[in-house]
Amino acid sequence: QVQLVESGGGLVAAGESLTLSCKVSGVNLHRYAMGWIRQAPGKDREFVGALEWSNGRAFYGDSVKGRFTINRDTTKKTLSLQMNSLKPEDTAVYYCVADQALTTSPSLYHDWGQGTQVTVSS
Repeated sequence: QVQLVESGGGLVAAGESLTLSCKVSGVNLHRYAMGWIRQAPGKDREFVGALEWSNGRAFYGDSVKGRFTINRDTTKKTLSLQMNSLKPEDTAVYYCVADQALTTSPSLYHDWGQGTQVTVSS
């Protein structure tokens, strides 16, 4: 069974940076895609970005392109989300997700972490 455990959320000021981590267990990741989905209060879930674990190729949502970077550590089986130039509109619960296929549709990810809150003050 896939287990995803996020860490690293918190409160930061606009313009600052923050890094989220997701520890993965219970799955052979070679054929998996992993990524991040976020949900702000009163809004739909939004695709932040994802990568193909086998080759590290990453894709990003338009609202975070150029500011956020997803990386993986294959030895530690950890996914990270480096967030730079944070804006108040980045405030949301961020979920680590995994599935056997990379997709930009949040509802198609089968496995989810518990989520971690990111709050960006203006």
